Amino acid sequence: MEIRILEAAEAELDDAVEYYNAESPGLGDEFLLEFIKSVERIKNYPDAWHPFSKATRRCRLNRFPYAIIYHPHNENIDIIAVACLHRRPGYWKKRLKF
Repeated sequence: MEIRILEAAEAELDDAVEYYNAESPGLGDEFLLEFIKSVERIKNYPDAWHPFSKATRRCRLNRFPYAIIYHPHNENIDIIAVACLHRRPGYWKKRLKF
């Protein structure tokens, strides 16, 4: 399986890392490490999380109030959003193009 991250999701990831590093030096790096571990779990077990919408699934990060919204299809997994759970729900749905 190939992991592809939408540009908007990558920007959200960068923003979250920057935010947490500003809160406490090194915390953003811990966030990034948890994100990477979660992506590896998604890659190995893409159907392990319940459907979140018609075409997506959601994997919540353990330590941070974030979730990875992804779309598994064929041999790819598209990461649609790195969503802060305190933001308005569903803001990322306009990114779906199928």
